[in-house]
Amino acid sequence: MRTEGGHDLRHHGDAEVRDGGAALVDLAVNVRADTPPAWLRERIAGSLGSLAAYPDGRPARAAVAARHGLPVERVLLTAGAAEAFVLLARALKVRRPVVVHPQFTEPEAALRDAGHTVDRVLLREEDGFRLDPAAVPEEADLVVIGNPTNPTSVLHPAASITELARPGRTLVVDEAFMDAVPGEREALAGRTDVPGLVVLRSLTKTWGLAGLRIGYVLASPETIADLERAQPLWPVSTPALAAAEACVTSTALAEAAHAAHRIAADRTHLVTGLGEFASAGLRVVEPAEGPFVLVRLPEAAAVRRHLRELGFAVRRGDTFPGLGEEWLRLAVRDRATVSRFLGALERAVEAARRESL
Repeated sequence: MRTEGGHDLRHHGDAEVRDGGAALVDLAVNVRADTPPAWLRERIAGSLGSLAAYPDGRPARAAVAARHGLPVERVLLTAGAAEAFVLLARALKVRRPVVVHPQFTEPEAALRDAGHTVDRVLLREEDGFRLDPAAVPEEADLVVIGNPTNPTSVLHPAASITELARPGRTLVVDEAFMDAVPGEREALAGRTDVPGLVVLRSLTKTWGLAGLRIGYVLASPETIADLERAQPLWPVSTPALAAAEACVTSTALAEAAHAAHRIAADRTHLVTGLGEFASAGLRVVEPAEGPFVLVRLPEAAAVRRHLRELGFAVRRGDTFPGLGEEWLRLAVRDRATVSRFLGALERAVEAARRESL
């Protein structure tokens, strides 16, 4: 456990599902349900005959580069986005890194583990957790921000993020959930006109590959070379490389685009249902644009506990800097699952209310 300022930076949604050993309906982990699809499992399985050879990442790297219209020198494949955060923390020579919170906590944890002192910029609830570029200190030479941001589900305008770019500053944008946004609007992946831009992408969320570990970095050739030198040899396995190549084909991209629209419709169903709890003090951070929503409600810890008793796991919010015990993150699921969850939530809220009397 890595705790900074009272926040457990190493707590992630998978712990909500594993803890207690109960068979829980998972609304805690932001991996798309019912994935990976059969065709992708078959593609991965087909790579197993090559396990005797060392992994050759060149075809997958070229495929990812082509997907974003970039030369291969601007692409680095990684064992998930988490490895990319570690590489950035270890390889880049920075003096004043800044992480914009609330957001995924691994970037800050990786920076601290590498010996850096990390400053935080906390976005405010009263501003809808939207980015104010002026809040980032001018002297920051590394800035990390998520888009859309986990856990707030806020999609920051690309123009606001690019305002953070400066000569001599590395601007890291975590776009792990961007392919769940219809049209990937506000994406910066593929941009080469923003100085110091580093974009991280993950294939684990949309395609259900968290156990395989595959992601990539898009950056200048110089930054990619620095990160590659910090990587161990053969960092991405042959099955993960096969998955990467498969997930950037035109057919796969069309499937992901369709899934993004379905997620948006399911999220609307969830947010509409949550609106029925306004009288109980529940508030949804809107507009939500990711495959999850952030809610604030009284007695959230007790509600979360009662939801577990009713068979549902949700993500506690108090491990994210800038949030407290009254916050929960809910992954978007299909309408039937959401409807069952809303029924359980009604019972959990009522049980927590009775306890507080």
